[in-house]
Amino acid sequence: MKDPRVERLARLICRYSIGVKKGDAIVIAYEPVGEPLAEELYRETLSAGGHPILRIQPGWAEEIFFREAAPHQLDQTSPSELHEAEMTRARILVWAKSNTRRNSGVDPKKVARAQRARRRIVETYFSRMAKKEWTFMIAPFPVEAEAQEADMALSEYEDFVYRALFVDRKDPIAEWKKISARQAALVRRFNHIRDLRIVGEDTDIRMSVKGRKWINCDGHHNLPDGEIFTGPVEDSVEGTIRYTYPAIYQGREVTDVRLAFRKGKVVKAEAAKGEDLLKSLLDMDEGARRVGEVAVGTNYGITRFTRSILFDEKIGGSIHMAVGRSIPESGGMNQSTLHWDMIKDMRKGGEIHADGKVVFRNGKFLAEV
Repeated sequence: MKDPRVERLARLICRYSIGVKKGDAIVIAYEPVGEPLAEELYRETLSAGGHPILRIQPGWAEEIFFREAAPHQLDQTSPSELHEAEMTRARILVWAKSNTRRNSGVDPKKVARAQRARRRIVETYFSRMAKKEWTFMIAPFPVEAEAQEADMALSEYEDFVYRALFVDRKDPIAEWKKISARQAALVRRFNHIRDLRIVGEDTDIRMSVKGRKWINCDGHHNLPDGEIFTGPVEDSVEGTIRYTYPAIYQGREVTDVRLAFRKGKVVKAEAAKGEDLLKSLLDMDEGARRVGEVAVGTNYGITRFTRSILFDEKIGGSIHMAVGRSIPESGGMNQSTLHWDMIKDMRKGGEIHADGKVVFRNGKFLAEV
């Protein structure tokens, strides 16, 4: 028997998030464990008049690639993915992995090298997105491996996921429209901020956001969603930050990350676990040591860490900063193949200061914001 929440999720993605129209070429990428959602997405895309393109991505392929690929293969820019970046209207990635730790033993230098080879693809995606010619969606489908990562039984994890997506409600699209309106009000106020300061445990970091645009993340690129973000002025970030939660990159965990910034650049990077990966990725290219994004999580339906960035960066009462590429629509100009979000819980003693005034304390926006 089909879970009606999966059908509602596919409908939400195609009708609200992507807005599939007649003639749109829509890539649906998924591991085999994510097929139930991929099937519904295929059906909804056809119903909307689009052209669904299925891309099955077995997890073993990535594992073999990083173990056995020669240098020239790591350096290849995939012609098929580049073609998709140039010609399609959207890409939907079904987030469901059969093994979330598959790449734990991979040499981080190989990961960084392969990512550099994707630079032209990434730039094409971001360029077309800035011109509103292309968009993307990452959507979770709850499976056993992800439930284990979150320390939940599968049925408990399914309820957690669908509750965070609001597809447990009768009309999820109406719910996301309400969220969009609430966050739009925050964005209007934050767009007047010049200087931002984040204070918390082992953290005091400042940056300029003058002239930058805050973006309302309301379910059009990621589900679940619930954040507002911008790209800070590239050379303005100063101070130190300690991230509360592990930073996870392609299944590999880096814990107790501490970064120090001077003139916008990471000048010191430490981690209790995974420090080699941290430093390798920060050395990926010139822009990898700069901040491309600063954001506040606003989804208060997500209250716990799950080791999935899709959920964790949206935790209501958290902040996150991404080292690497800026999102162009925010006005950020940092260029990098890397975009790596790292999350800090602000619910116990954390503050955000805007132009010298406290606007956020202990995980909540103050009434006067």
